[in-house]
Amino acid sequence: MPVETIWVVVDRQGERIAPLSLELLTKAKDLAARVEGVTWGDADQLAGEAGAFGADVLHTVGDLGGGLPGPAVAAAMAARIDAGEVPDAVFAPHNYDGRDVAARLSAKIDRPVLTNVVGLIDAEGLRSEHPIFGGTEILTARFSGEGPGIFVVRTKSFAAEESGGGPAAVDAWEVPELGATGAARIVQRHVEEREGPKLDEAAVVVSGGRGLGAADGYQMIEALAKLLHGAAGASRAIVDAGWVPYSHQVGQTGKTVKPTVYIAAGISGATQHMVGMKGSKNIVAINKDQEAPIFSIADLGVVGDVNKVLPKLIESLQARG
Repeated sequence: MPVETIWVVVDRQGERIAPLSLELLTKAKDLAARVEGVTWGDADQLAGEAGAFGADVLHTVGDLGGGLPGPAVAAAMAARIDAGEVPDAVFAPHNYDGRDVAARLSAKIDRPVLTNVVGLIDAEGLRSEHPIFGGTEILTARFSGEGPGIFVVRTKSFAAEESGGGPAAVDAWEVPELGATGAARIVQRHVEEREGPKLDEAAVVVSGGRGLGAADGYQMIEALAKLLHGAAGASRAIVDAGWVPYSHQVGQTGKTVKPTVYIAAGISGATQHMVGMKGSKNIVAINKDQEAPIFSIADLGVVGDVNKVLPKLIESLQARG
């Protein structure tokens, strides 16, 4: 059966659509005859961007009044499904709000959720791909029975590409009475201070690992990333050691990145780390152990001590101005 309609949870990043939701809209447009976005707040300001990336319609549950998106979006979706408007699938981003919407919708319509999705294929119905065993194998799954499939998709699984469509039509969805589930309010937000591009959006990522030797060595990673107009990342080992914050972590339990250039400095290449960066276009590995697993996926390998290689590289870039 062809895929007719897909609903996409359209997360917001300020007054724009979050990059992961743009990826989902693009993939939904590739798979389905009709794509409908579901968001909150003022949808008019997102309509042009939503349409350009494949949405035919953008539904909104309106002003949340300081509440969480999950209860309102899931309740509105469930009410529509109960009324007979049943999509073939619901795509949700693999972030806090996306997972919250998917979980609440699952409970309301009594359908399971497929999470950690990295691929979607139309093969006699939608089939999803999931990395298992640390990303060394890919499992394929599909939904059975009646009702929509609910898929929570990891970032960078698809490229966000404009399809050339005009602005999406905008309409409001009524939110049923939420009761106690809608009582929570956001009272404060904390945004981490940073310079340069976001880690999961940067064209260049420079990541450091245990091979740096000490926490002070991470300053070289930050300096090199700044010179290359990129973002600084890290392996789980040095995050767990307290050298850098978790927000820098690349890998299975951190961020997934797909930059044009990924530089792994002093990172041996544990499977869990490679899951989060092996989709990078060009991978440069620097490690004194020539048997390090990272070299198996590197496009360019440098066998050497990062504490000797990086200062020379930084010095060379600084000399260029």
